[in-house]
Amino acid sequence: MKVFWPLTAFALLVLSFAAVWLGELNQDEGWYIYAANLVAEGQMPYRDFFYTQAPLMPLVYSVFSGIWAKWGLLGARIFTLSIGLVSVAFLIGFARRLVSCEKRSLVALVVAIVLFGNLYHLYFLAIPKTYALASLFVSMGFFLVSFEGALAAVASGICMAFACATRLSLGVIIPVVVMGLLVCRDSRGRSRFDWLWFGMGSALAIALVFGPFLLGPSFDGFLAAQRYHASRAGGDIVLAVGSLSRLVRWYLPLFVLLGIGAYAALCKGDAGEGLCRERRKRLALFLAFSCCIAVVVVHILAPVPYEDYNVPVIGLLAACAAVLVSEWLELKPAGIALLALGMTWASSFGCPLLQEWMTNGRNGFWTYSRSKSGLAQLREVARKINGLDPGGSEILTQDLYLAVESGRKVPRQMAMGPFCFWSKLPYEGAEKVLLDDVGMHALLEGTECKIAAMSGYSFAITAPKCTETPIGQQIGYWNILKRRYDRVFTEEDFGQHATPLMVLMRKETHEDNGGTSL
Repeated sequence: MKVFWPLTAFALLVLSFAAVWLGELNQDEGWYIYAANLVAEGQMPYRDFFYTQAPLMPLVYSVFSGIWAKWGLLGARIFTLSIGLVSVAFLIGFARRLVSCEKRSLVALVVAIVLFGNLYHLYFLAIPKTYALASLFVSMGFFLVSFEGALAAVASGICMAFACATRLSLGVIIPVVVMGLLVCRDSRGRSRFDWLWFGMGSALAIALVFGPFLLGPSFDGFLAAQRYHASRAGGDIVLAVGSLSRLVRWYLPLFVLLGIGAYAALCKGDAGEGLCRERRKRLALFLAFSCCIAVVVVHILAPVPYEDYNVPVIGLLAACAAVLVSEWLELKPAGIALLALGMTWASSFGCPLLQEWMTNGRNGFWTYSRSKSGLAQLREVARKINGLDPGGSEILTQDLYLAVESGRKVPRQMAMGPFCFWSKLPYEGAEKVLLDDVGMHALLEGTECKIAAMSGYSFAITAPKCTETPIGQQIGYWNILKRRYDRVFTEEDFGQHATPLMVLMRKETHEDNGGTSL
């Protein structure tokens, strides 16, 4: 059994490097980090800048803004992955709590193999979005749920509320856990009021995090942020089926182990020695599975159901699968570990993400290979921009990972990056933090930014439905730039989905250098 831990550590190191350095750039990671930078400066979400998620992530990440101030997006990814790995450690602890002493090493190994050996999971734990931090709070919450008593219940409720305050859709976990603790309570044991203590902890934490935004001047901005999600175009059943299908593909070894373990448990009945003797262990396992399913259902019903939304809870299924195969599957521990390792390694080796990260599509017969990773390209472009405008502090761009990497700020209304442009501003005063057609014209006509960087995402998306901006409207914005800016260079195949990036310099600062027309 000991040989499997070095193999798991090897897989973790290799795949973590791939996720951090080779992983495709994602527009969202730029504006999440940029939001944290704004909080570090003393600004608040919804009031001083528009922000569409729950408020906890920028509040937490603002404390660590010095990391990406020095190391850029690479530092942010390493920091975020560290949080994600701690979340897996808590999941291992949770799974160990549910089995007998002699099987704890095996269940810990299976959880580690399934999650540390999954490239997709590590990638979304590495990029600075809400997933790693939400995973940490969810895993801590369930680790605490496995204990009885008021203190553990209150602490668990606080953790689940923090998960909700990181990503709102995870709020469905709270009523599921409360109901489970209430229905399955031991009326004579010390856990009979755990449902109440859990609920009180959740309510207290939610009030502390959301209260300042719901009771203060941020209220309109907070409501508008939630309407943004409700207004997204989509709702097609094909999108939902496709999302679920991709989720199974990315975590196929996990689902196979879960199915094998469930079948073995049904065939053997109550033969699980450690699990079936203790009511609390059975309840914790049931709650973990139920909460994961509840969150997946919520995300499947979303207007645009992206499968990666489920990353914060998918580790709960890994814990469930590890417990089931460890307790009920009639194989030697080494056989179970080898089964998990073989399937996970085969799945990651055949993961299509690797090809996506190393190529830029095809033209008929020919495949275009990347000469450098997206992150390396971002760092190189940021160095060029800082060379063009040494000491500059601003940049006109909707690609916020470029602003973060170059250590620059964007105009206030562009803090949402590609989602800053709205067909109709959602509330009175929103023109201070968002742009409509009139605001975009005024910004482009009046901006003093010396450098502009425009990719295929520039002016292309109109929120809240996230439909394509009419071509005539886009041309109007580009004509303003053409009149005010000269093109310095074009970076081909840049950023998310590899669009051309044009780097421009304002004419009055560039005319002595022989600027090039757009």
